[in-house]
Amino acid sequence: MQIGGLQKLTLIDYPGRLVATVFFTGCNFKCPWCYSSELVLPEKIKKQPKISEKEFLEFLKERKKLLEGLVLCGGEPSINKKLPSLIKKIKKLGYLVKLDTNGSNPKMLKKLIKTKLIDYVAMDMKLPKERYPEIFGKKVKIEDIEESIKILKEGKVDYEFRTTVVPTVLDKEDILKIAKWIRGGKKYYLQNFRPEKTIDPEFEKIKPYPQEYLLEIQKAISPFFEVCQVR
Repeated sequence: MQIGGLQKLTLIDYPGRLVATVFFTGCNFKCPWCYSSELVLPEKIKKQPKISEKEFLEFLKERKKLLEGLVLCGGEPSINKKLPSLIKKIKKLGYLVKLDTNGSNPKMLKKLIKTKLIDYVAMDMKLPKERYPEIFGKKVKIEDIEESIKILKEGKVDYEFRTTVVPTVLDKEDILKIAKWIRGGKKYYLQNFRPEKTIDPEFEKIKPYPQEYLLEIQKAISPFFEVCQVR
């Protein structure tokens, strides 16, 4: 597994926990509005400085008394077959583990939950169900996304769904469709888009929605979830 970045301390990426975030290279989605192009595009991954597993684990050993957990981010961590073996090493050090995922690998998700290797999952809901092929084509199987939703709703691990609300891509009606798709889920968060170093440079010109607009959507969809907030 290639580690392309490490945020040594964050208070916002794991609810209620003091954690670090590790960024793995490689992704099977390549959302044009993504602002982690250095972890997604092969030509940029080559140039991105890497952190060795040894160096990464040494960091975790040194920070044991300060940090409570670790967030596995990307790219898309679940596409890596070696992910379970790395998490075992992290768990041996006593850390809680949160997985950020696009939900495209339900087999890996199920395995990690069954073997108690993860404590929290944040699954990104990119689009309404019928619109996934519009952005990702045939390489994304909507059945896999639906299976991941089902796995999380079983409640065997703490979890949340979340959507980055990108102007020109998503509007209130789209978010309503997503909310109805995942209704009954425990938590759903709306995140505003940031026009920074996006894979498609055209998205850097887009102005984020006003906070009031997101709050209007949040109010409309709140009845579908135990917790529904704008971040």
